[in-house]
Amino acid sequence: MTRRDRKAQFNRALIELRSLIIHGALPAGERLTETAMAARLDLSRTPLRQAMDRLVDEGLLERIDTGGCRVARFQMDDLIDAIELRGVLEGTAARLAAERGVVPELGEAMKTTLEALDRAVDPDRFDFRAYVTHNEEFHDLLARLAGSDLVAREVARSARLPAASPVAFMQGQELIPDFRVSLGRAQHQHRRIFEAIMAREGARAEALAREHARLARTNLEYVMTEHPNLAERVPGLALVAE
Repeated sequence: MTRRDRKAQFNRALIELRSLIIHGALPAGERLTETAMAARLDLSRTPLRQAMDRLVDEGLLERIDTGGCRVARFQMDDLIDAIELRGVLEGTAARLAAERGVVPELGEAMKTTLEALDRAVDPDRFDFRAYVTHNEEFHDLLARLAGSDLVAREVARSARLPAASPVAFMQGQELIPDFRVSLGRAQHQHRRIFEAIMAREGARAEALAREHARLARTNLEYVMTEHPNLAERVPGLALVAE
């Protein structure tokens, strides 16, 4: 097997195992063994072991003293902390981008994405699917605007925590009161963040990005108190301890 094949096997194991966990197919507290999971995913044990190691590092799996791993269990406070952490890291990315200046190519890409988001939230041609796609693009670009691979990597890492992804609650937005209005508000924040970055206003860009992340906390609290049955549709909420 070539190095490329080994990497492909690892990536497949990581993506499929992570998906099983955050979507609740592997419930919180369930013990996983390499042999059983390798058979379930039709993979060899080496890439699966590497994927499990990565998910332990991400916090989705926990080591068991007697061997193997189990799916982690989270409290509501853990999810709130995860959202806050993403906000801190995205805020840092925004501040650094403002202080260092934005690479023209990335700046143009962000303008294109913001224009696409404007079209998606236009009341006359509202397009929810387009919003989800371009919202993900916005957050990916925001992490990259700082010009630091390390910052971009850590922002992406924080977004993989349960319920912390910028798109985690997109699947349940139709149950959020006035959800079209809430998406318009989010898009307004997107533009204010980018404007602050381009104006080289680092502190303002950081504060706006952190405030923007807190929209996810508002949605989390609404879903868990008003529509707990929605948990299975929001990645990561199935891991919350009752």
